[in-house]
Amino acid sequence: MWSKSIQVFLTLTLVLGTLPGSALAATNYIAIDLNPGGFTGSEAYSTSGAQQVGGGSSPITGGYAHALLWSGTAQSYVDLNPSGFTSSAAFCASGTKQVGYAYGTTTGNHTHALLWSGTAQSCLDLNPSGFAGSTAYSTSGMQQVGYGYPATATNYHALLWSGTAQSCVDLNPSGFTNSEGRSTNGTQQVGDGYGSITGGNGHALLWSGTAQSCVDLNPIGFSFSLAYGISGTQQVGEGGGTATGDQTHALLWSGTAQSYVDLNPSGFNGSWVYGTNGTQQVGQGTTPTSIRALVWSGTPQSYVDLSQFLPSGFNSSSAESIDSQGDIVGDAGDASGNVHAILWIPVPEPSTLALLGTVAIGLLAWAWRRCRV
Repeated sequence: MWSKSIQVFLTLTLVLGTLPGSALAATNYIAIDLNPGGFTGSEAYSTSGAQQVGGGSSPITGGYAHALLWSGTAQSYVDLNPSGFTSSAAFCASGTKQVGYAYGTTTGNHTHALLWSGTAQSCLDLNPSGFAGSTAYSTSGMQQVGYGYPATATNYHALLWSGTAQSCVDLNPSGFTNSEGRSTNGTQQVGDGYGSITGGNGHALLWSGTAQSCVDLNPIGFSFSLAYGISGTQQVGEGGGTATGDQTHALLWSGTAQSYVDLNPSGFNGSWVYGTNGTQQVGQGTTPTSIRALVWSGTPQSYVDLSQFLPSGFNSSSAESIDSQGDIVGDAGDASGNVHAILWIPVPEPSTLALLGTVAIGLLAWAWRRCRV
């Protein structure tokens, strides 16, 4: 009968171990330097569960940037650069898939959107027929978004794929000269575009799978805006205009231009937000003397300065992505201009751990009593 209480404990442990980072209300983090040994520099653009992706260069790569995949440590890196490609970068990971771009002689020295499944050999070229080049910025697993430029034009269009080059959908809305897709949650996509309809300024855009579904997120009082990330019902990016004193401010939307929240914290000259997990947002802010990686929980006052958790020697930082566990990736730079990919892992507050411990003890006591009846 004791085995039943053990089973309850193990179940509880698994549940607590998979709670989203936001649920643990973390305000402290452990920072891990992901820069592999021998690499002159690296950047991390996305995290999903146990995976992080980005790029880095070294004498091993001939000095060219190569797409990299990590599993939580610098030593775990996998070089995703495919054979025949000179350079590459991975911008997003979801499940077992990664997306980005590569270029080389095999692509006529144009960038081609790529989809990987964990190895360089698994590379799938997403560049559509009729397009000279393309880049994929985000994947939800089944869906990928980015942009491409037709072979016969200089304009670029937001593109949506479903795992193959042939599945490509052109998301460029009517009245827009150029557009880019930046992120997808599997059903909706965000990015930006500009044209005569925007007065030539960039506007943050939200799609639901077609060009006709486009929603302009640019708020009143903003001369420009860009959207970089989406998760659940949240969209994040940046904007500026008379409403911000002509400074660039981090913005959070919930599906409409009117829903925007200005996340720029007090004391910061400007800010940008690049990713969201649906409850928290990550990016960077600038002060008169520094650039700092930030994480918010929906309001400007909720920000946490991630630069305080970096190893010594780094004096600037930026956060690019946050996953459902609250893990954050980005990069940090030192005084010599070296940039390293960084992983921030949330540490639960002591009060939260005490609460969870109390719950665990209570459930164990309940199980023990039930077993003895």
